[in-house]
Amino acid sequence: QVMWQAGKCFVKDLMPLLPDPKPHYNTVSTIIRILEKKGFVGYRAYGKTHEYYPLISEEAYRRFQTEQLMTNY
Repeated sequence: QVMWQAGKCFVKDLMPLLPDPKPHYNTVSTIIRILEKKGFVGYRAYGKTHEYYPLISEEAYRRFQTEQLMTNY
């Protein structure tokens, strides 16, 4: 959810937006990379640093989650 709130951002920009207790930086980075592999998040590389941005709307993601829930039920 914070990805849509932040728009284009680096992992370090997301950290202040996360609720306490905040997860470790590497945990957030791993989750974002997983979302990128699944096609939910895109990125632009600047050397070893990546700027991430959502590829789908929050509403489309909610629909996907609901469909997954119903399929697995």
